[in-house]
This record gives sequence, C-alpha cells and structure tokens, in this order.
Amino acid sequence: MKNEELKEKLCYKRESGYKKQVDLKEINDFCESYKKFLNIAKTERDAVEFAIAYAEGRGFKEFKRGMTLKTGDKVYANNRNKAVIFAVIGNKGMEDGARIAAAHIDAPCIHLKQNPVYEDSGLCLFKTHYYGGIKKYQWPTIPLELRGVVALKNGKTVKISVGSNPDDPIFTITDLLPHLGKDQMQKSLSEGVPGESLNVLIGSRPLEGEGDELVKLNILNILNEQYGIVEEDFLSAELMVVPAFDARDVGFDRSLIGAYGHDDRVCAYPALRAIAEGDTPEYTSICILADKEEIGSEGVSGMKSAHFDTFMEDLCEMQNARVRVCYENSTCMSADVAVGFDPNFPEVLDKRNGALINSGITLCKYTGSRGKSGASDAAAELVAHMRNVFDADGVIWQMGALGKVDQGGGGTVAMYMAERNISTIDAGVPVLSMHAPFEVVSKLDVYMAYKATKAFFKN
Repeated sequence: MKNEELKEKLCYKRESGYKKQVDLKEINDFCESYKKFLNIAKTERDAVEFAIAYAEGRGFKEFKRGMTLKTGDKVYANNRNKAVIFAVIGNKGMEDGARIAAAHIDAPCIHLKQNPVYEDSGLCLFKTHYYGGIKKYQWPTIPLELRGVVALKNGKTVKISVGSNPDDPIFTITDLLPHLGKDQMQKSLSEGVPGESLNVLIGSRPLEGEGDELVKLNILNILNEQYGIVEEDFLSAELMVVPAFDARDVGFDRSLIGAYGHDDRVCAYPALRAIAEGDTPEYTSICILADKEEIGSEGVSGMKSAHFDTFMEDLCEMQNARVRVCYENSTCMSADVAVGFDPNFPEVLDKRNGALINSGITLCKYTGSRGKSGASDAAAELVAHMRNVFDADGVIWQMGALGKVDQGGGGTVAMYMAERNISTIDAGVPVLSMHAPFEVVSKLDVYMAYKATKAFFKN
C-alpha cells in the first residue's frame, strides 16, 4: 500500500466542512431564521416567549400535572418565564431513558441595580451590576438597549423594551478620553473600567420649573407616562441593558454571523427547532432551555433547580416508571458553545485539539479548568456512540478542547446532568470573541448543530 493510501486509511484529518457536500441554500435559510431569533431573544425572558410561541405553533401544549400523555404528544413546562422544557413522548417507556438536549438562554450582560436612577452634574444615569463573565472594558461606548420587566405591587407585570426599533432612543456607557487617560492606561485590562463605573447614560434635560434633581424627575416622569411605573417599582424589576445592534453577516462571503448572545442561543435555537420539527422519536425527547448558566446554573431557573427533576418525575409517574431508572438509561447532549480557534491568539489555544471554524459542531469530551476541575468527563463509549450517530446522519463534526491546559477553563451544565446519573457529553458551536458584546460564529457550524440535535433525538 502506498504511503498516501496508508495515510488516508490511518490518519485523522480535520478539514473545512465546505470541502464536503453541503447545501448552501439550506444553511443560509436556517441561519436567516436564526438571526431573526437573535434579534428578538436578547434576554432569557424574550427567548422563553419566542420558544413557547414557536412550539405552540407546531403542536406543543402546556403540561399540566395529572394530564394523560400518549406516544407522539408534545408538551412544555414553563419555569417562571425564564426557562422552559419541551418534551415529545417516544415509543419506548420512560424507564428506557430519554434523549436530552440541554442548552442555556442567558448571556453575559449588564443588570440594573434595584435602586438605579440617579442624577449627577446634570446627567441622569442607571447604576448597574454586570452579569456573567464579561470583559468590562468592552461595554463602554457601544449602543445599548433596555429590556426586561417591572413587577408592580398590584400583581401586574410591565414589559419594557427600548432601543430595538429604529425610532427608539438608545443608551450608552461613557468612557474616559485618551487625552486624560494616562492613569487609566497604566492599569490592567480588568481594572481599567471598574464595575461601579458601568453606569448607563439615560438623559440630560431637566423638567421645567424649580427644584432639585430635575433631570432625574424628568426621566421618572417619562417612565411614568409611558409605563405607569414610579421609582419604587424598580425595587421589584428585572431590567438589563444589552447591545443595541442586530445580527449581521460577517465577511465578504457572508459565511459568518456576528451578534450578541451566540453563547448560548446558538445552541438553544437549533435544539428548539430540532425537537419541534422531528418525527415521533423512539425514546422520549427532551429539550431544556435553562437560565443562569453564566453564573453557575444557580437559582430556581438554573440547571441545578429541581424544576427539571419534578418535570421528569411527572412524566415517569404517568407510566409508573422510576425517575432514577429513567436517568441512568438516559443520554444528555449538553448543547453549549465551544471555543473557536482564533489565529490572533495562538498562545493560549491548542490548535491541534481546538475547534476550527467551519469544521462543524464540536464534541467536547471534557471541559473544566486546568486539571479538569469542574469538568464532566464523558465516557469513551458515549463519545463513540455520538460519533456513530453523527456520521450516520451526515453531520459534519469535530472534537475540540477549551484551550491550553494551564490557561484557565470553564464549564457547562454537563456536570449537573451527570450528577443525576445521566450519561452526558458537551456538543456545541465554536465561537470567536466569546462573551463579548459581538460574538462570531460560522453559518455552517450553526446548521450542523441543528442536524446534530435532530440526529441525536432520532437515535
């Protein structure tokens, strides 16, 4: 056998997915709908609202405890409008296990503090508290929009969205001019913009007449006229500022998508589409769109919450099945993003083991930090199973790792699913500029996440 033939037979080779047979129209059509989703779903509440409406349009009904379900039925469980679970009942019983795709719909952003409105030197601003692992210096001087809800004492909830429409005003965080920035420029990147200085500029015109803090009073008056709220109502509000720009094609060839919130809506949207559009599965399919992953999956809407366990117990009880048996026979695809290899930063990335843009969805056997701390390490047998599933359905995929061993690390919801005795592996789309206000992904990789999740549910 010639050396080239032997190399072809024995060696593992990664290459661009575009060198394989792909349908560019299918890829582009899917990504156009994904971009529309990104523009709508800039918060977890927006994402839940979108996902439920999309699923209901395809036959899903809200799950009510005690209802009877049969094979092929489609249900969802809304967790406080901040997380949601979808299920399609399969041919096999719950004790045979389920196929679970778990993504998260929160993203790094900037939250308002509970007493946020203040005036200083003729300007009115919001005090803020950043959420998730951001680089603080990336957030000043970009256009921002305000989204969220205000819960009133009378039981009503007011939805607020300002900045997404072309005629809306936008907001921003100011920065120091370079002419006076000598001391700031001597600081480290993490210290150059302190968290307490991420204050959002929201106005400057005073209310007519005499008195103190007339700029603030004018802003509060505008908010009262438009939304019927008073300053005290901020105490029971969940408001955040997010980048005020839409998803856009990147590159002369339009092969990439730049947007806010790819992490992890780039996996959440394909998972939603996959469960909503698939046929009746052999094993019950579960799609989880969770909250709070960016701060450790904490809280009542995070992956650590018992909401998932309660929902699975309810499904199992309908069949007199044991939920722990269901878990031990289940498989979970922790659908979270991977680190795309960036040639601008080769010193911290392992090109041989990193995820390459346009090489498909990325399987990660383990995540974690340094010595695999905080990792969920998938069994070799599970990796082999996923290889077979993807290859059988023509999914373009690759193996990937976070970066060089001693540089740091991170995790996903995988470890919390594995703690439930569910066989779990990470699989997601490679991202450039992860956690930045403007992240970049490949259209081919996004579409392969959709194909991969469909194949996972089917098999």
